Amino acid sequence: MSNLTFTMIKPDAFEAGHSGAIIQMIQDAGFAIKAAKLTKLSQERAGQFYAVHKARPFYGELCDYMSSGPIIAMILEKENAVADFRTLIGATNPKEAAEGTIRAKFATSIEANAIHGSDSDENAQIEGSFFFSQIEVF
Repeated sequence: MSNLTFTMIKPDAFEAGHSGAIIQMIQDAGFAIKAAKLTKLSQERAGQFYAVHKARPFYGELCDYMSSGPIIAMILEKENAVADFRTLIGATNPKEAAEGTIRAKFATSIEANAIHGSDSDENAQIEGSFFFSQIEVF
């Protein structure tokens, strides 16, 4: 089990001005930010990141959405990082997200759900490496 996970604040939450509050919730939950980057995905890079969903009907819309504005990519550290972070962000559908979770507070729909969180240690490594080199993670 790794103590690192990957997250990104999505375009909807960034544009709405929720990044600071989301980062505060992350830190208040005991996560240390080991790397952070404000960036904007091109359509091509969004397609590469979400390649696992290429056969799904929502793939094109997902790539459009994720390339529509800036994101904040982060590597987080905490014991049991992946599972604890998934609890903190809440269910993908904000109507099903537990009260007090990031998505319950800031997501507006299943599609515009404010934040991404890796779903496994393996995916945290893959997703984190997509945005950061080992040198950038201190």
